[in-house]
Amino acid sequence: MRAVWISGLTALALLAGFFWYLAPLDPGALALQFAFTPRAFGQIIHFWSPDDLARYRIHLAVDVALLLAYGLFGYLYATRAGVFAARAPAFRHVLAWLLPVAACLDALENVLHWWLTEVPRFGVAPLYALSGGASSLKWLLILGFGLLSVYALYRADD
Repeated sequence: MRAVWISGLTALALLAGFFWYLAPLDPGALALQFAFTPRAFGQIIHFWSPDDLARYRIHLAVDVALLLAYGLFGYLYATRAGVFAARAPAFRHVLAWLLPVAACLDALENVLHWWLTEVPRFGVAPLYALSGGASSLKWLLILGFGLLSVYALYRADD
């Protein structure tokens, strides 16, 4: 269980650090994750100063540590936490892969954001949609992991 705690606390600390580091961005970085078109993406970027954009791009490189930490946490939590021992193997298997898959989608989103924020790119609308879709699916998987974890904890009392 030590690895579960280390990966979870690492993810939490990195997430808190990112909230602090990205707080000056207005609109926030989360808004950019749900920009599905070049126009929506550009409208957010144009509110940011060059320093704000540099801040966002720097965070993308460090975000790799966060996605590795939460992906590892999700897998270890689902496979090692005692509360899931009584659950059906299929349930544990699905739960084990929700955060690692979310982390892969996060990595895809980061690569696309790195490339899309380098210079204005208008002729690649499908890549903006792919970025927004990857982000949306990532957040749905994270939410699903949380809901299934709460459900498993609730059912553990039965």
